[in-house]
Amino acid sequence: MKKAILVKFGKRIREVRVKRGLSQEALADIANVHRTYIGMVERAEKNITLLNIQKLAKALKIDIKDLFDGI
Repeated sequence: MKKAILVKFGKRIREVRVKRGLSQEALADIANVHRTYIGMVERAEKNITLLNIQKLAKALKIDIKDLFDGI
């Protein structure tokens, strides 16, 4: 069973990524993470670390705190 916070966070990442017009692969390239990692985060298959949250926030040009809106 997936943890609710991971599901909500993954949906938020996808929402912001799509709003920015980025593919999963493009976001991965900008954030310097493996291309499959983004999909795993969005599907709540990974318990993302704070360091990777910071990388994604920077790549998405959003404050870290704003990634947690609605969670």
